[in-house]
Amino acid sequence: MKLATRSRYGARLMVELARNYGKGPMSIAEISRKQRIPLKYLEQIIIPLKKAKLVTSVRGPRGGHMLSEPPGRINLWDILFLLEAKSSLVDCLAEGGTCEHIGNCPVRPVWHQALEAMRKVLKKTTLQKVLESYDKTRPAFPLVQGHGLSPRSL
Repeated sequence: MKLATRSRYGARLMVELARNYGKGPMSIAEISRKQRIPLKYLEQIIIPLKKAKLVTSVRGPRGGHMLSEPPGRINLWDILFLLEAKSSLVDCLAEGGTCEHIGNCPVRPVWHQALEAMRKVLKKTTLQKVLESYDKTRPAFPLVQGHGLSPRSL
């Protein structure tokens, strides 16, 4: 199972806005540069986030985008549910008439449990929690590209 690029990029966009929360709007170009996400992709992803009122925009020379709520109030489920084409692991959970075995499928309850477990984890994981856990696990010295060595060991 794999999340769509749109969802992964959308989550990274929102984490970047969370990192900048309270400091004013960020331009799409700045987010693109910091997250290494193509500008054109971000321009498309920001639209549904604004429509869902997760992001607000400010026009003008110092304009840009910012979270509409504190990072502790926006969870990953809200972002992924909005950006994923399908919000279910299998079609039969979202649309009842997609499978002729829906009434007697022994695996369907397992798919439902798995989806609920994923939903539960993503619902309780706010952007604030993502930032806090990243700061705790981030190495003090990033690895040197391609060598697996830290600057201290060089």
